[in-house]
This record gives sequence, C-alpha cells and structure tokens, in this order.
Amino acid sequence: MGRSRRTLPEELLMLALDPATGTTAQPQSLDLGLAGAQLVELALAGRIAPDGDRIAVVVPRPTGDPTLDCALELLRRRGAPVRAVHWIGGPRLGLRQTYLSHLERCGMVAAVPGQMCGVLPTMRYQATDTTISREIRGRLDSAIRTGVPPDPRTAALAALAHAVGLGKHLYPGNEGRSSRSRLRDLIRHDPMGGLVAHAVMDVQNGVGAQPRRGQAPAGRPAGPGARTAGEPARGVPMQPHHGPMARAAAH
Repeated sequence: MGRSRRTLPEELLMLALDPATGTTAQPQSLDLGLAGAQLVELALAGRIAPDGDRIAVVVPRPTGDPTLDCALELLRRRGAPVRAVHWIGGPRLGLRQTYLSHLERCGMVAAVPGQMCGVLPTMRYQATDTTISREIRGRLDSAIRTGVPPDPRTAALAALAHAVGLGKHLYPGNEGRSSRSRLRDLIRHDPMGGLVAHAVMDVQNGVGAQPRRGQAPAGRPAGPGARTAGEPARGVPMQPHHGPMARAAAH
C-alpha cells in the first residue's frame, strides 16, 4: 500500500482532532473507531472480507503499512473468521497514540507539550496543514449536501464518524441536526463500513460483552467449557507486548 493515500484511521483521527484545543473528541469511542477503521482499510486493500458478522483474511500479504500489517497478522493468527464486535472490543494498547505519533512523523501534526494544573505534563497535537483536514471534512460535507452516493472510502469514513459520536463535534447544535442525520444515513452506502460501524456501536452499548467469572448469560446455565473472565473471548485478538500497536501509552 503506497503512502500517496491517507488511511482511514489517519483520516478519522484528523476529523476528531480539535484545532482549538489540540485534543481528540470522543477519545474513548475513538479508540474503538480506529480499530474498526483498520478493518475497513484492510478490506479496501483486498486483505480481508466480511463473512456474515465475521471478518476473514483472504490475502495475508502485507500492505506495507506497519500498523495495518500488525492488525492483519493478528487476524491471520486467529486461523478462523473473527466476529467484528470481538475484534473491535479487544484490547487496543496505545492505538490512538500510535496514530498520533505517526501523523507527527509525517508532518501532519505537531506535538505541543504543556502542563495540567501547572504540574502534570500533557501533550496536545496541532494540525500543521489545515488544508488536509479541510479536504477530509469537505468530502463528508459534499456527500451530506448533495445526497449523491459517496465513494466507498468516504462512505466508510462517514459511518465510522457517526459510530464514534463525531457528528456532534462536526455538526454541533440544533443547526447541525439535519447534517448529523444525513451523516448517519451514509452508513448504508458501504457494506463493510456499515458492518464495522454497527460493531463499534454494539461494543459501546455492551452487546457481545462477556459474563463475569462464574456467571452464565441470562437464561443459560454455565456449563463445561464456559469462558471465565480471565480467558480471552473467542475472536478477540490479544495484543503483543511490543511493536507499533503497544509501544506508547494511551493519549
């Protein structure tokens, strides 16, 4: 995968970056969205494909993007299709910070150190070229304004932006209500983006959450082979303790 095109995780992060504060909107749900955006980007690259509500690796060849390739390798190691909700809900150590650091290396943002309450060190990120953010935002605005079905990449970006709650950040207040509604409607224009966006929302709503140790799901007795809280959920990839996805602390 060449670097002539920004990846969906990068674009989603640029959309979420507040130019006034240098912080990201919706930080908790954004982590889920970035994991979902990786899936869509891998699908657009022809490496994975939907299999019902699961994700299957169809071409394990690396893309050339280290962070995406780490995700692809984790999916490949599963050996069987993974439920999208389990993948997105799995541990994502420092994924947002990994992408922020990547954008800094690419010169798209600049890290600005500061302090909270005059004591605690903080790091904010300011866009170095606002034309990039305007171009990304312009694609969403055009799809919302014209009603013309967008290309799959823009449709997926819209679906992810809605799923993580960026609608109120991009189109605030009562005057933005109709735009937020149309942003939500764009989810239907890309099947993979729609699958991933619904999985992101399901994780936020607790769908697919595993029972605590010793508890069975409601209406179902615990039986032999029941998973305890200390075991990984089926389909949830475990992050390695090294490499680009686990190197930095969460922002």
